[in-house]
Amino acid sequence: MSTAISSPFALIRVYPKLGDFSKQEDIFARDKIPIIVGGTNYYIESLLWKVLINTKEKNSTAPGPVSDRKVELEQLDGVELHRRLSQVDPEMAAKLHPHDKRKLARSLQVFEETGIPHSEILHQQQEEEGGGPLGGPLKYPHSCILWLHADQAALDTRLEQRVDDMVAAGLLEELRDFHRRYNRDKVAENRQDYQHGIFQSIGFKEFHEYLVSEGNCSPETSALLLQKGIQALKQVTKRYARRQNKWVRNRFLKRPGPNVPPVYGLEVSDLQRWEEDVLKPALEIVESFIQGREPPAEPLKMEHDVNENKRSHRVCELCDRLIIGDREWAAHTGSKSHLHHLKKRRKQEAAGHATGPGGDSGDTETSDEDGSLPVP
Repeated sequence: MSTAISSPFALIRVYPKLGDFSKQEDIFARDKIPIIVGGTNYYIESLLWKVLINTKEKNSTAPGPVSDRKVELEQLDGVELHRRLSQVDPEMAAKLHPHDKRKLARSLQVFEETGIPHSEILHQQQEEEGGGPLGGPLKYPHSCILWLHADQAALDTRLEQRVDDMVAAGLLEELRDFHRRYNRDKVAENRQDYQHGIFQSIGFKEFHEYLVSEGNCSPETSALLLQKGIQALKQVTKRYARRQNKWVRNRFLKRPGPNVPPVYGLEVSDLQRWEEDVLKPALEIVESFIQGREPPAEPLKMEHDVNENKRSHRVCELCDRLIIGDREWAAHTGSKSHLHHLKKRRKQEAAGHATGPGGDSGDTETSDEDGSLPVP
C-alpha cells in the first residue's frame, strides 16, 4: 500500500513508533513526496487519518520512571474494567465487549490521563472539517493507495512457503538466541507474558513449547514440537493476512466518502504476469496521479450494508455469550457451536413433550417444522 509518488521521491517505511510519523513531514518540507511501503494496518491508519490520541504529554514532566497505565489496567479482570469504564464513559463501554481488555484499558487510560471520556475525544475528531464516522479528517487528502491482493489459495501457499524460507534462513537460531537472552529467566520465574511488547509478535510464542523443552526431552519429542511450532506459525500468519485484507475492505472499500482515499487494486495471484498485472498498471496510475490526470483504472469499490450496526448488542442465552455487531451475530448463529447447543435444546424440549401429560413424539416433529422453539 503506497501513498503519493513524486519524482524525485523518497521512500520510508512505517515502524511502530509514533515519532517515525514525523519523517514524512520532513520529506514534504523538502518538496518531495513519500512512498509508504507496508506497515501494519493501525500505523497506516494513524498515518493517513487524524485518529491518534496522545496522553503522554500530560505526565511527561512527572519525576521518576514513567509507568504504562494501560499495562497496569490490563492486569485487572475484563468485567472489572468494563464496570469502571461504564462509570466514566458509558458510551464507549457500550461499544466494547467485556472480554476486550486491551480496548477497555486504553479507554480508561485516556480518561485517567486526559480527564476527558474517550468517546468525547473521538466525537471531537469526527466533527472536525473532513472528519467522518470512522475518525478525524485525512492528514493528506491527495493520497494514492495501491493494494496488492491475491487469490486466497495462492496467498496461503506463498505464506506457507515464506515460513519455510524463514526456517531455512536461520529462524530457529534467532529464536534460540532471543529465548536464551530475554525469555528463559522469565519462564523459569513464571512471569512470562505474551500479551505485551515484542513477545506478542507473530513468530515467537508459537515456538514456546519447543524452546522451553529443547534439551529436556527426547529428540523425537523435540522434533514433534518443532513441527507443531512451524504449523502454528503458518496458521497464525495466514490468519493475520486475512485480518489485514478484511481491514482494507472495511476501512477503504466499504466506506466511500470524502475522507476515504481511493484504492487501486493490483492482482498478484500469478507472479508470471507481474509486469502485465502489477508493474505496468501501477506505473500508469502513479504517473496519472503525479500529473494531475484521472488514472486509467477505476478505484475499487464494494457493496456495503448502510443499515449494518457494528455495535449492536445481543446475548445468546443458549451459548451464554455476548455478541457485538450484526455481522458477528449472523456468524455466531450459523456457527457449529451455536447449532450444537440449539440441537441439544430441541432434544430437551422433545423429551419434555414426550413425557408430559398427553405428550407424544408427534409434538416434537411439529415444533421443529414450524419454528416455534425459541432461537436467540
